[in-house]
Amino acid sequence: MEDPVQVRTSPERRRGLELIPRAPISTRLYMALGVASFAFILAVWSLLTYTGMLDPLFLPTPTKVAAAAFNLLAYHGYLNDVIVTVFRVFAGFFLAVLIGVPLGILVGTYKPIEAMVEPVMAFVRYMPASAFLPLFIIWIGINEPEKVAVIFFGSFFQLVLMVATSTSSVPQELVEVSYTLGTSPSRVLWRVLLPGAWPAIVDNLRIILGWAWTYVIVAELIGASSGMGFMIIESQRMLRTWNIIAGIVSIGILGLVADYGFKWSRSALFPWAD
Repeated sequence: MEDPVQVRTSPERRRGLELIPRAPISTRLYMALGVASFAFILAVWSLLTYTGMLDPLFLPTPTKVAAAAFNLLAYHGYLNDVIVTVFRVFAGFFLAVLIGVPLGILVGTYKPIEAMVEPVMAFVRYMPASAFLPLFIIWIGINEPEKVAVIFFGSFFQLVLMVATSTSSVPQELVEVSYTLGTSPSRVLWRVLLPGAWPAIVDNLRIILGWAWTYVIVAELIGASSGMGFMIIESQRMLRTWNIIAGIVSIGILGLVADYGFKWSRSALFPWAD
């Protein structure tokens, strides 16, 4: 006689029941649903604009935005703005990762370090990075270091706490079993805690990179002469909403590429965590 639990959860019986919590779906269906979501947004956008329901000044048509993106790339040096912004994002992001990930691992591993570091990180992370822009301009100036500093400040403190949480979330049972088997404290860190925490840490980096993109646009709104945020604020002054939307969409595309890069890297490096 079949086990009723096995009958309910076996892959053969789950086909077609795609809304079961955490039930896997095929790659083809996954991609189709993703494309369909973008198609739906495009359809609503087209309906609102091509029918004249909205003033083109407030929301231009997809055709107008696509033409604006082409003109920006072909005639206004927008590719250079993209390169400048990408450099700023990854400079601040990698600096935060270089310092924040090791510190977060230590905070999540050793209680004395947690007691010293976590309250400060929790205190500073509630301070908006944009509020420090005037101080950064006074302290650093308006050149590239100021833009990188905004991204670093906005990313670092959140990253430390997220990595610490991921490290401390490794099951304590694994640590106790390791000590029972005679593993030294240093080897517990390298052989137990880090392998168990790395998949979650990569997920943390994926989230923080999205925040870094938000901070770089804020940084480029003040005292910048290049970059995607600079182009957006210049277009706002001229009421060129088609350029603004083209810039926002291009940021979304770059972010989507980076996001899926992290997802692919996580699956390739840690297949057991999927």
